[in-house]
Amino acid sequence: MTTTGTATTEAAPAPAASAPAASVPATPRPGPPPRPRPRILLASTAGSVAALLLLVAVGTVLDQPLLIPPLAASMALVAGAPDLPLSQPRSVVGGQLLSALTGFAVLAVAGPGLWGAAVAGGLALGVMMLARTPHSPAAATAVIVALQSPPLWSFLGLLALASLLLVVVGLGSARATGRTYPAYWF
Repeated sequence: MTTTGTATTEAAPAPAASAPAASVPATPRPGPPPRPRPRILLASTAGSVAALLLLVAVGTVLDQPLLIPPLAASMALVAGAPDLPLSQPRSVVGGQLLSALTGFAVLAVAGPGLWGAAVAGGLALGVMMLARTPHSPAAATAVIVALQSPPLWSFLGLLALASLLLVVVGLGSARATGRTYPAYWF
């Protein structure tokens, strides 16, 4: 107890050494995404398979390969996550074409090879960000161009066709599942 003037106050007891400090509630970590409804799962998977088979069929008719790994990843985004900015037509088509052009630009400066492919893949991200066409699978397209040195105009034409086909199948898949696609075009 302490006395000051006429008032007497009691000192607060010292905290016990073993008393826990006031804890801040931890922010819960997000868990995995929810399991999709069976209808959406089946329609999205069927749409993805149909789109990739369509690329193979059109490529066979044209006697040119249309199915390349980055396009399979693009279709997975369009069918599986149609609401994401990465899945929108602007990003699918624009991202693929801009990344291919980036790969061709690096190819013109550095020639084909692994070093140039690494630079092309990285630069493709910056180009897509600048153009507001984010599409992560397209960075792999830049790598393919820088490694394989395909003919410019035929590659770009086939890539545009393939990207547009993915968007069209994405539209049909969204209608079948009752989802909205695209969220925006441009």
